[in-house]
Amino acid sequence: MNSILERVMFKNKNVLLGVTGSISVYKAVDLASKMVQDGIDVDVVMTESATRFVTPLTFQSITHRPVHTDMWTPVTEFNIKHVSLAERANVVAIAPATANTIARIARGFADDLLECTVLSTRAPIIVAPAMDVGMYQNLVTQDNIKRIRTRGYKIVGPASGRLASGLEGPGRLAEVSEIQAAIYQFLGQSGDLAGKRIVVSAGGTQEPIDPVRYIGNYSSGKMGYAIAEAARNRGALVTLVSAATSVPPPLGIELVHARTAHQMREAIVELSLSANVLIMAAAVADYRPRDIASGKIKRKQKDLKLELTKTSDILEEVKGNLIKVGFAAESEDLLKNATGKLNAKGLHLIVANDITAPDAGFSVDTNRVVIIDRSGQADQLPLMSKSEVAHKILDRVAQLLSNTQ
Repeated sequence: MNSILERVMFKNKNVLLGVTGSISVYKAVDLASKMVQDGIDVDVVMTESATRFVTPLTFQSITHRPVHTDMWTPVTEFNIKHVSLAERANVVAIAPATANTIARIARGFADDLLECTVLSTRAPIIVAPAMDVGMYQNLVTQDNIKRIRTRGYKIVGPASGRLASGLEGPGRLAEVSEIQAAIYQFLGQSGDLAGKRIVVSAGGTQEPIDPVRYIGNYSSGKMGYAIAEAARNRGALVTLVSAATSVPPPLGIELVHARTAHQMREAIVELSLSANVLIMAAAVADYRPRDIASGKIKRKQKDLKLELTKTSDILEEVKGNLIKVGFAAESEDLLKNATGKLNAKGLHLIVANDITAPDAGFSVDTNRVVIIDRSGQADQLPLMSKSEVAHKILDRVAQLLSNTQ
C-alpha cells in the first residue's frame, strides 16, 4: 500500500496497538511500521511480558510516539492514561494476543494498562491470537475466544504452521497483511464510499479447449485486486469477481470465482442488480472454442484447427441505474479505441492503458493510464503504483456518486 492517497485518507486516524508477550512480537513491529507509512498515528501499549521480547524503544523509534507500558508512569498533563488512549483510538488491535491476555479480557480483568484500555474504549477491537497449538486448542481458550467474539470483537487468525515449540498446527500469528487489512476495513467505515456496493472484476478468463488446455491472456489481476482493496479501505461493500490469478484475495471482500467468460457474465449480471458501481478490470476473452473436447486432445496431427465463437459482452448486458467503469488495454490508437468502447457500451468512465509499455499493464505493479469520461475529457496520469491508480479511479467514482444523490 503506502501510497500518497492512502496517507491522505488515513490522516488523523489513530490505531491503538496492544502488544503482548509472544515470540511473534516482531510481526507487530512490522505492522506498526506499515501503518505509520500509511499516515496512521499508532499508539503502542505493551504488556510487561511483551517488553521481554522487544524493547519499547523499538516501537517508539518506528511510531515516533511514546510507548505505554504501565498505568503508573507520571504524565506531563493531567489525564487518565487508559481513558485518553481509549478515547483517541479509532481501532484497537491486539497483535499478538496471548492465551493469557485473551483470558483476561474475556473475563473483564483490568489489572494492567492494556486491559483497562480495552474496557474503556468504544472503538472496534481486533484480536489476533498467537500461542502454541495445545494452548489454542484447549477448550478454555476456545471458550474465551468465543466469549469475546460474541461481544463483537473481530478475531483475525491464527494461521497454521510450524510453531516456536517445533509443533505443527494452528497458533501462528496471522500475517501482517491480514491484520492490517482488518484494521483498514474498520478505518474505512467513515470513508467517501461508505455503504456503497461496488462490484469489481479482475484477472484473465480461461476458455477451455479440452480438460488440460485453455485459451487465456496475460492479465495478472493486480489492477482489479488493487481497486477492490482500495474501495474496501474507503468503506465500500465490495464483491470481487475473479478469474484465475495468483494474487492473494484481500480480507473483508466477498470473493466470487469465475474461471470462464460465461461464468463471469453470470456472476456480474446478477450482482449488478443490487450494486451502485461496476468496475470491469478483468480481461475477459473475446472468443472461446465452439466445442470443448471431452478428453485430452492427442498430438497426432500436424495442425490443429479450432473454431472460435464470440463470448458475451458483459458490460453491454449489464443494465440498471449504476455507474459503469470499463478498461481498455490497447496496443495502438489508445484514445480513439478507448473512447469508442466507452460510447458503445454506455460507460461513465473508461480506463485506458498501452499494453506495449514495459512498466505498465500486465503483471507489473505499476500502471500508466488515461481516464476518459462521457464528455470526452481525458485525464492522463503519470506512471504510478496500481494502488494509486485505483484511488484515482475511485476519486472519479465518488464524484459521480455524489452527483447522482
